Amino acid sequence: MTGAGADRGAMALSAALLCAGAAVWLFARRDRELRRARLLFAGGGPAASAMPAVPAAPDPARRLTEAAAGVRERWRVRYGGRMGRELLCLPAGGVVALLGASVLPLLLAAAAVPVVGRWLRRREHSRDCERHAAGVIELCSAVAGELRAGRQPGEALLAVAPSDLGERWGLVAAAARFGGDVPDALRRAARTPGAEGLTGVAACWQVAVDEGAGLAAGLDRVAAALRAERDQRDDLRAKLAGPRATAMALAGLPLVGLVLGSALGADPLYVLLHTPAGLGCLVLGGLLEWAGLFWTGRLVRSALASSGGRGR
Repeated sequence: MTGAGADRGAMALSAALLCAGAAVWLFARRDRELRRARLLFAGGGPAASAMPAVPAAPDPARRLTEAAAGVRERWRVRYGGRMGRELLCLPAGGVVALLGASVLPLLLAAAAVPVVGRWLRRREHSRDCERHAAGVIELCSAVAGELRAGRQPGEALLAVAPSDLGERWGLVAAAARFGGDVPDALRRAARTPGAEGLTGVAACWQVAVDEGAGLAAGLDRVAAALRAERDQRDDLRAKLAGPRATAMALAGLPLVGLVLGSALGADPLYVLLHTPAGLGCLVLGGLLEWAGLFWTGRLVRSALASSGGRGR
């Protein structure tokens, strides 16, 4: 009994340390911004008195927060700041490890951090692609409207100034402002994921410059084609929402079983984490769960890719 109590105490301490570390990591960015603001407006306060300032005693909490902010800044510079919400797996694993009196959930949570991070980055990339695609459609419609209002092509392009076409849009604006090669700049900007429709804009621009064709009519046709493609993707996603929701519901049934077993007093965590049969069932069930989610995601992504869409 003493050994079991010591194990539970160690697990509680480990879970508390993980929760504290995750909280400091997630909120270090906000503390760094506050410190930047204080440094920025340090000269705007009242004048310092003639009395020599007494050095303040070092604050352990502040030093710990500054150290965590420094670690986060180095991580951001080296790895692009890609770690974020996936770190919440560690406190969740610590809670399960505390309830089950085993270090195995904590190890599984640490192994799940890169997997969850990759999934979150894929979702963010998909949202960026959709935002860029919508920006191209709005650009075509807006530039066509400016051209019909009597503006020159370069002036119409500069008057729009979209904000959802990525960082390469500055090349297009510079080419239009200083008389550069606008079609080539548009093709470079089309390399941004989701902004591939700018290739059609570049083709319309090239034809209008070389042969004097109507640029507004060409942009309208490009916008109509891109809008039809987007509607087709949305319709396919709506059709795939049912199977995806069913797969996610089936994937969550084991957690429901664990909760029901605990409510009935069966202690399923002890069986899974402290008996050979339970460990075997845990490994086999985890592999089957992963295989089912992976296969479902692959089917959805292949269906979206076949229609020109982007899977999440």
